[in-house]
Amino acid sequence: MKIGIVQLNSSDDPSENLDNTKSLISDAADAGCDLICTPEVTNCVSTSRQWQSVVLSHQDEDATLKTLCEIAAQRNTWINIGSLAVTSGDTDGRFVNRSFMIDPNGSIAATYDKIHMFDVQLSETETYFESSGYRAGNQATLCNVGDVLVGMSICYDVRFPHLYRGLAKSGAQILLVPSAFSVPTGQAHWEVLLRARAIETGCFVIAAAQTGTHHSRENKTRETYGHSLVISPWGEVLLDAGRDVGVSIVDFDLQEVAKARKRIPALTHDVSIEGL
Repeated sequence: MKIGIVQLNSSDDPSENLDNTKSLISDAADAGCDLICTPEVTNCVSTSRQWQSVVLSHQDEDATLKTLCEIAAQRNTWINIGSLAVTSGDTDGRFVNRSFMIDPNGSIAATYDKIHMFDVQLSETETYFESSGYRAGNQATLCNVGDVLVGMSICYDVRFPHLYRGLAKSGAQILLVPSAFSVPTGQAHWEVLLRARAIETGCFVIAAAQTGTHHSRENKTRETYGHSLVISPWGEVLLDAGRDVGVSIVDFDLQEVAKARKRIPALTHDVSIEGL
């Protein structure tokens, strides 16, 4: 299976971001990718809820979603939009961080709303309170991509292994973790968490990432770690995209899933533990 990983440096301008995303997806399609993956918040990286309320749309009117559906159909390929920030229609005005799997007909095959909200204080100057602006999801999502069963997730979800174990026990062979990881946590935890999720489940893990300094109209910059990764079911790093914007291609054999699970059949070894 040939996978295209699109690493972006999205700003808070969805139209500008769409132009960049279209170009990179076209490059991946030219390479003959079966599945093309973009990172979290492909359409808009912003820390301003006020600005988001101006530029974000409901998914039915979202220009990025509409255009990438058209490209999937034109190029006859699967596209996972790692996530889009879209309006929810909720009375409290919160948005939704939603991943979309687009099939080669240009239709939405599956969606997933980020379950775990990134509410942390990394330092005196770097704080995130995602739940103040986004409504959390509550439903795991599996999607058939051709003959392959794919489990969907987003960024901070990666710290909650029960989600991935559940997806794998339900048949997932590939786990998607599109992200906009902060630099301090990325340096410390990004690779080791993704490798752990792959080893625990015997799945391929595909993690397309935002990278670099993200500029905004309010001159409030945000830094993301980059290093989009693809990990084998045995925990090997098959691809590290580094810090640059661009497309990376990786081709892997899905038979490695069965091989890894035969060597270490941990998915069949769950036991009940008294006292917990």
